[in-house]
Amino acid sequence: MKTTDTVKIHTDHDTIKHLGDWTDAAAFQVKVRYGSAVLDLRSPRITGDGEIVIHAELDHAMVKLLVPEDAVIDASELAWTGRGRVKDMTRPLRAEGRVIRLTGSAAKSEFRIHRGGIAILSALFSRDFLAEVTGPDRETRVPALLDPEHAAR
Repeated sequence: MKTTDTVKIHTDHDTIKHLGDWTDAAAFQVKVRYGSAVLDLRSPRITGDGEIVIHAELDHAMVKLLVPEDAVIDASELAWTGRGRVKDMTRPLRAEGRVIRLTGSAAKSEFRIHRGGIAILSALFSRDFLAEVTGPDRETRVPALLDPEHAAR
């Protein structure tokens, strides 16, 4: 998917995954109700003024973000209802990379942040990766899901 506009992602009672080098947009509108979404934001093609904005409308949902190791997650503009939080267990103390701003609302929901090696493992243990490495052109290119930055070169 290529776009410089806002990418709209919507799922209801289901799981949706966007892995690898799938977009160059820096603005996302994510609406998840009783489901989950996985967004790979590691691609060097993602444009913008250095900031990625994710406007969320979550209800009993989980959103997993695969981000670069040094990404800064800013959830100060996210309104919470009920239980929920941003789980970022491997956050570096002094992250100075691209800012990922979370806005909108989350009702009994959570964001899970996977960085670096954990992000790679999250992509590896997916059906999309299996399909990519067993596909017809598996010997001629580097899998984009493994490392979108390397595959874009």
